[in-house]
Amino acid sequence: MNNQVTTFDPEELRKKYLDERDKRLNALGAEQYVDIKGEFAEFADDPWVKETLKRDPIDIDTDVAVLGGGMAGILSSISLTRRGVTDFLIIEEAADLGGTWYWNRYPGIRCDIESYIYMPLLEEAGTVPTEKYSGGAEILAHFQALGRKFDLYHRALFQTRIDNAEWHEGSARWLITTNRGDTIRARFVIAGNGFLHRPKLPGIPGIDTFEGKMFHTSRWDFDYTGGSSEGGLTGLEGKRVALIGAGATGIQILPHLAESAEQVYFFQRTPAAVDARNNKATDRDWFVNQPRGWQRERMHNFQATIMGIPVESDLVNDCWTQSLSALWKSFGKGHTESADQDEDFVGLPPEDSVQLADFAHMERLRTRIDKILNDPFTAESLKPWYNLLCKRPLFSDDYLEAFNKPSVKLVDTQGRSVQRITKTGIVFDDVEYDVDAILFASGFRVGAYGAQANSYTFTGRNGATLEDRWKSGLSGSVHGTQFHDFPNLHIVGSLAHAVSSINYTLLAEEHASHSAEIVASCLQKKISVMEVTKQAEGRWMNILAESAIDRSNFESECTPGYYNNEGKPGKASFFGQLYGGGPFEYFERLKEWRTFGWIEDTRVISQEVEEGTSQVGATHKS
Repeated sequence: MNNQVTTFDPEELRKKYLDERDKRLNALGAEQYVDIKGEFAEFADDPWVKETLKRDPIDIDTDVAVLGGGMAGILSSISLTRRGVTDFLIIEEAADLGGTWYWNRYPGIRCDIESYIYMPLLEEAGTVPTEKYSGGAEILAHFQALGRKFDLYHRALFQTRIDNAEWHEGSARWLITTNRGDTIRARFVIAGNGFLHRPKLPGIPGIDTFEGKMFHTSRWDFDYTGGSSEGGLTGLEGKRVALIGAGATGIQILPHLAESAEQVYFFQRTPAAVDARNNKATDRDWFVNQPRGWQRERMHNFQATIMGIPVESDLVNDCWTQSLSALWKSFGKGHTESADQDEDFVGLPPEDSVQLADFAHMERLRTRIDKILNDPFTAESLKPWYNLLCKRPLFSDDYLEAFNKPSVKLVDTQGRSVQRITKTGIVFDDVEYDVDAILFASGFRVGAYGAQANSYTFTGRNGATLEDRWKSGLSGSVHGTQFHDFPNLHIVGSLAHAVSSINYTLLAEEHASHSAEIVASCLQKKISVMEVTKQAEGRWMNILAESAIDRSNFESECTPGYYNNEGKPGKASFFGQLYGGGPFEYFERLKEWRTFGWIEDTRVISQEVEEGTSQVGATHKS
C-alpha cells in the first residue's frame, strides 16, 4: 500500500470528524449571533470618517441607480459607462469606493486569492500589484484608481444610506429615499450590496457590560491600537487583548497582536484549516510584458483548474489549484487503473476516492502544525478535524508561528461558546481572563436579499418585498439577478440562484456585464419596463433543480459554519441553491438569454410613461 494515503485509518478519522462536529452543534444555528443594530449600533459606526459630509438633499431623476460602491457596484458602473450609459448615480453608505476593502482595514488584511486574478481590470487601471497576494490597502487603492479612471466619483453619493426602495407603478420608476432626505427616481436599479458585509457579534451574555475597549474587526480602531493595516500596533504595548474568532480575519490579525500586546488571549471554538500562503513579490518585468487579455485568460485558467477541467498548464499554481485539482484527480481514479495511480484508489467509487484524498490532505495540514508548534498541547488544539471544504481553507505564513510567542495564549473552547463577558474580562470554564480590550473577528451575516443583507428592502408590485419572498427559503428568480414583481431591478454578485466561485471577481464581472447590457439595451430601444415572468422564474428553478449537486450529506457531516448554515444545512446554506453546471456553463446561459431567452421570459413596456399616467397600450411580450 502507498503510505502517502494509508498513514491513517479512514473509519477512525470519520468518527473523529463526527465527534468534533457534535461538540459544536448549536440549536440556535445562525441565530446565536447578534446583529449590529439597536443597542449595538455603535459597532457599525464608520471609523474612517472624521467629519460628516455636509450637503443638501437632492431630488432627481436618473436612468440608473447603482446601489453600493464595492466591487459589484464599481464593475456595474464601469460596464454601464462602456455601453454609453452615463446618467447613473452610485449610492454608498461609506465615504469612498471600495466596499469590503473600505471597511476592513485591520492589521494583516490580505486577499487569499492571487492579486493578478482577484483585482479586476488591472490592464485598464495600470495597476501592478506589489505581491502575489496583495494587502488590503493596495486593493482599496486599486478600486479608488478605477473610480478615478472611469469618472465614477462625481456620480457617487457617499455617506448616504438607503432607507427605502419602492417601485412606483405610475411613473415606472424606482423611488429611492435616503437618510439624507434624498428622493431619487431611477428607471433601473442595479444592486451590488454584497452578501458578506453586515457584521455580526457573538451572542455572549454580558457583552454590554464590558468597561474596556470593544470593536468589531471590520471597524478597526487605530486610534486605540496605533499602527496601520501593515501592523506596528504601538498603542497595545502593555495591554491585554482578547481576540474572538478563528476564521480568515482572526488568523491574519493574531500575528500583529502577538508582536505588540503584552498578552493575547485567542478564543477559538473551531480551529481553521491553514496552509502556507507562500507569498512573494511580483516580478514586474513578467507582469508588464503580459499579452493583451492575459488577466481574463488567467482567471479562466484558475477556475478551470479548481474545477478539474483539463488545462495545458496551471498558471496560478498555488495552494488552491494544487489541493482542489488533486481532489478532482482522485475522483477520476476511482474507476480505472492507470500507471501513475495510487493503488489505494483502485476500484473505489469516486466519492470514496475523493474522501481518501481529502483525508490525506487534511492529515498533511495537521502534521504541518506539529512541525511548527513548540507546544504539543497547543498544536493538538489547533488541528482541524473536518473535510477541506467544510469551511473556506485559509493561508498564512505567520499565523501558526505566532503561537510560539510567549505573549499568545490559546483558549480552546472545544466547540463551546464562552460563558460570559464581565466588566473586566471574559469567563470560560469558570476562569476569568482579565483584558483591556475585546476584538470580535466574528464575521458577517450571510445574506441574499432584504434586511438580512441590507438596512432596507425592495418593495415591488402590489407591496411585494424581496425580504418576505425569501424569508422561508429562496423562492424564485431568473438567474439570481431578476425577479417577477420587481421590474427593472438587477442584483449583481449574489450567489443565490447563480454560481459560486472561489474567485468572487469572476462572478461579479459577469453579473455586472450581463445587467449593464440589458439596461443599456432597454434604454436604447426605449423600453420603459422589463419584468421577468412568473413562468420564467419557474423554468429557471427547474433548471436549478435538474443541475443541482446534492451536498446535503456532506454538509450535514461538516462542522458548523456559514457554509452549512451553522450546522443546519439545506436551502438556507451557503450553497443551498446554486446552478450545478458551474460558472462557465452559467455564463453561457446568461449570454444565450441576452440573445434569445428574454423574448420568451419577459414582459416589456416599450413606450415612455409619463408621471401620473396609467400604463396602457404599451404592454407586449417581446
